[in-house]
Amino acid sequence: MIVSVFLRGWEDLLRPGALKIVGLGVLLSLGLFVALYFALLWVMGWVLPDTLALPWIGTVTWLRTAADWATLGLMMLASTFLMVPVASAFTGFFLEDVAELVEKEHYPNLPEVRKLSFLEGLGDTVRFFGVIVVANLLALMIYPFVIPFAPLLFFGMNGYLLGREYFQMAALRRMDRGAARALYERNRATVWATGALMALPLSIPVLNLVVPVVGAAAFTHLFHRLARR
Repeated sequence: MIVSVFLRGWEDLLRPGALKIVGLGVLLSLGLFVALYFALLWVMGWVLPDTLALPWIGTVTWLRTAADWATLGLMMLASTFLMVPVASAFTGFFLEDVAELVEKEHYPNLPEVRKLSFLEGLGDTVRFFGVIVVANLLALMIYPFVIPFAPLLFFGMNGYLLGREYFQMAALRRMDRGAARALYERNRATVWATGALMALPLSIPVLNLVVPVVGAAAFTHLFHRLARR
């Protein structure tokens, strides 16, 4: 079951609607970084003078140009490390659309979903990616002290977090929170193992950008299989 829902998630990624969501997350992230870059340029232009007299050097006229290049380098460096989590966070706002796409294709006769309010959905998304980012930052500080066990820590922790949060996202569309929690508790090992499998692409550049969409699709399949038991 675990491998089959994982593969189903990758198959669903190839559907036009799913790829559109991945692209939207990346474009919104690029737009955010570009906006931050120009905002920093504006601040630098407002703070730094056109010329500056320095002892033993004389009048400096290239200070603002140097600051502009330094800002560009800073933003490029930041985007290298932050593109994946930022793109994933943006993509997270559209995971409901991924689940709906999967259900329309594979489970066409389902009743209407339980609608979440905007604030409820926003809170779940922010909490989801906030927990994953904070947990992985804390793990980065631990890895140097447990180098032989670092891969086990990475897959164990992310398997738990990804499994719990993605499964809850899929279940809350069809159940209240109490029923979703009970279903999760009964199938904790299966959910964790599926989450650990989803953690594999997290360490692969480019592929990690599609993990939110693949995860939403795979756990929608997993939920329906477990709920039918």
